[in-house]
Amino acid sequence: MGPIVNTEQQRVWNGDEGAHWAAHRDRWEAVNAGFTEPLLTAAAIRADDRVLDIGCGSGCTTRLAARQASRGDATGLDLSGPMLEKARESARSGGPANVTFVQGDAQSHPFPPGGLDVAISRFGVMFFADPVGAFAHLRRALRPGGRLAFVCGAADADNEWLQAVLVLRDHLPLGEFGRPGTPGAFSLGGPDEIRAVLTAAGFTGVAAERVEAYGTWGRDADDAADFLLGSGPGRHWTSQADPAANARARAALTDRLRAYEEHGAVRLRNAAWLVTADAPS
Repeated sequence: MGPIVNTEQQRVWNGDEGAHWAAHRDRWEAVNAGFTEPLLTAAAIRADDRVLDIGCGSGCTTRLAARQASRGDATGLDLSGPMLEKARESARSGGPANVTFVQGDAQSHPFPPGGLDVAISRFGVMFFADPVGAFAHLRRALRPGGRLAFVCGAADADNEWLQAVLVLRDHLPLGEFGRPGTPGAFSLGGPDEIRAVLTAAGFTGVAAERVEAYGTWGRDADDAADFLLGSGPGRHWTSQADPAANARARAALTDRLRAYEEHGAVRLRNAAWLVTADAPS
């Protein structure tokens, strides 16, 4: 492992949150899988490319990228030991052979300068302590003309996951979900903020397109509410409230999620920004 500068996120993703994502990797994949095809299409990975997957988690996107880079390779980088253990387990059982997983901090990992053709991320770039510094570090790791493609959260009224969770605000201390410039699910804000960060980091041709995909959050409203409240943020919110408030919060969330029950699943429309940029030639 290289030097770690994002120590708070290292603590989070090697603690209860990382363990939760590792234990429920299939469920989180069901939530986020709809954004994988748009991401990989935007990345335009070629057979000979050297690919980095930033914040790779349990490695699904890394393995898919490696299959596209069939004569090259793909490396998944993440702070979380528990999730990387699952990623390596999946690679051992199902390949491909040209995939590698490394524990490290994308803000400070010792990448060889210009050693990458493509860097991708599916919801893994919103937690940098210093976004401009982190993206500048990643830009230097890309070859001249190399490509960056990532998906990050969009905080708007059409994001059904966010709107469902906001019903908890009447009962629990939700706090912020990530203001621009601070780590969190919506830390990169909208297109203007994204362009400003990436341009300051030295990227060119920055584009941000709004995309939507449905994710499956549970079998029914009760199951989905349990899953959401069992995640790291959910446990943080409920730990700050008394049992009566927690009971009211769970009831309110379950009631909100009832509207999304259909054919044995709770499916919510999630909104995101699909971002592409280039390292200067």
